[in-house]
Amino acid sequence: MNKALLLCFVLLLLGSCVPLRIAPTITDYKLTEGKKFKRGLPKKTTFVFADPKDEGHFYDYVNTKFGLLDYYVDVQVPFKIDDQEFFFSYYEVEIPTKTINLIPLLIDGILNQAADFEEPILDDMHTSRVGNWYIAIEVFSATEKDCLHDDSISKALVLTYLRNLKEEYLSTYNYNEVVFKN
Repeated sequence: MNKALLLCFVLLLLGSCVPLRIAPTITDYKLTEGKKFKRGLPKKTTFVFADPKDEGHFYDYVNTKFGLLDYYVDVQVPFKIDDQEFFFSYYEVEIPTKTINLIPLLIDGILNQAADFEEPILDDMHTSRVGNWYIAIEVFSATEKDCLHDDSISKALVLTYLRNLKEEYLSTYNYNEVVFKN
């Protein structure tokens, strides 16, 4: 009985993958310091949401919605709320989930011992990566450097605007429709 239980445990352990890095799960959106979310982002508070679309779709959406003609599409995009002008910059960020696969490592180890292979046969299968894409948006104005910070007087207005922008982006597939909505 103990040997069968031990065998089941070993097979379960070998059949599993060991996660090295797990990408965050964001159901709606998250307000966080950009640098804490992903190295390379600014220290400002950012509005982050998961992007299920392919890379470059948010660029196309912003370019079409704001009529930017491919000029400064990802930085200093102007928008107005109640006759007050704000700007946003966005970043398309990939955070991969990375795991170590134990079975290919074990097979390569056994083959290396038995047949003296110099290079592993299943080297490409030792680890696996699954990319997760996110859009991180920072907002600023002429009077405030970080409009999403807790102390910002514009936070509620800007947050509502960004929620609506996110919903419109995720629900629109033909970005020319956005021009007619405005």
